[in-house]
Amino acid sequence: MKKIVIIDDEASICSSLTFALEDDYHVEAMTDPEEGKKKIDSILPDLVLLDLKIGAVDGLKVLEEIKGMHPSIVVIMITAYGTISSSVEALQKGAYSYLTKPINMDELQTVIKQALHFKYLHEQVEQLSNELEKKYRYEELIGQSDGMQQVFKLIDKVRNVDSNVLITGESGTGKELVARAIHYSGKRKQQHLETVNCAAIPEHLLESELFGYEKGAFTGAVSSKDGKFQLANGGTIFLDEIGDMPLALQAKLLRVLQRREVTKLGSNSTQSLDVRVIAATNKDLEEAVREGEFREDLYFRLHVIPIHLPPLRERKEDLQLLISHLIKSFNKEMNTEVSGISKEAYQILSSYSYPGNIRELANILESSMVFASGSTIEVEDLPLHLRSAKPQVKSGDGDLSVFVGLTLKELERQFILETLEYNDGHRKKTAEMLQISERSLRDKLKQYASTTT
Repeated sequence: MKKIVIIDDEASICSSLTFALEDDYHVEAMTDPEEGKKKIDSILPDLVLLDLKIGAVDGLKVLEEIKGMHPSIVVIMITAYGTISSSVEALQKGAYSYLTKPINMDELQTVIKQALHFKYLHEQVEQLSNELEKKYRYEELIGQSDGMQQVFKLIDKVRNVDSNVLITGESGTGKELVARAIHYSGKRKQQHLETVNCAAIPEHLLESELFGYEKGAFTGAVSSKDGKFQLANGGTIFLDEIGDMPLALQAKLLRVLQRREVTKLGSNSTQSLDVRVIAATNKDLEEAVREGEFREDLYFRLHVIPIHLPPLRERKEDLQLLISHLIKSFNKEMNTEVSGISKEAYQILSSYSYPGNIRELANILESSMVFASGSTIEVEDLPLHLRSAKPQVKSGDGDLSVFVGLTLKELERQFILETLEYNDGHRKKTAEMLQISERSLRDKLKQYASTTT
């Protein structure tokens, strides 16, 4: 039963309000404000009905003391005719609402229900916000390696500032998790986080998705719609795969970032923006600038605070932590009871290069847990391409005499073609593994093709 405390210097008011509410609530009524404050401290009520004038005591001061000590308690002021201006001041100091004397009991019941519902919604928002902060701050970002510790330090430094952040790293390294960690652990966590994948939306739709449009702006625009920037106002917008944004749209994005205002398609009016911008890419934007594929001014506008996520092959010391975390997560999702991985299976996983990074590791473990017949993932449960993969040659191991006599150019050619074959002709994975851009890989393959014809 919800608890209500009434503080009013008129005993008759206390009695009538208690009689009206005691069937639905646990009610305590006091005519002395000091006793009322002590009762509030002891039982922590959900709601307080507080008179604006309690004898010689100013109810506004009592309100300030209550909200100062217990901000979550909802306070409804009770006021006599002719003191409405003071009621407005009460609302400014944290009161939920006010009722005028003589009190209409039906109105009282309605306002109390609304106030308690407001309190419930506020608590839900606070709980969800705390859960999101816990989930996204570090829980999904696993790592004890130096590279990941540096990422954690940067998140802590930037989460409460508004500077633009550019997150770089290969596909599957967790760039979106970093963006969510920054938003949900920072000062904007109770506002919207809007995500736009610039590579997944067709070019002709991306502009309207970002900036919105007015009714009739183009064929099919039967009503106006806010874009992601408008929806993120006050919060954060995450521009994923920013390196794939068309050049023409890059110029419009730059203008929005410079002016801090946005104009819908088909409109002449602008809307001011208060948006924190986080962008991410798996491309080398500096090379894209040199190639004329990305605007240099936009690059410098976004590249205020860079955060680089290392690929999984460069942080193998985190592999065991990631495996344990992912197995635990998949056990909950799939209702399985896999306790771990055999030594032999782990050796295979630890020698793999993971071109798809953590996303690929998660797929491997999910598949292996489906096929596991016992509580441990064995070698035979791993995907076929891992079981049949050739062992990697480490620096200083094996016979390298076979390469003696080759030029560096020919050695590069053989290595690129071998890596491409290893990835079954998948150019994007090959470029990521070689740490070169897809354009560079494409140019080299064209060059190799022309020299053999």
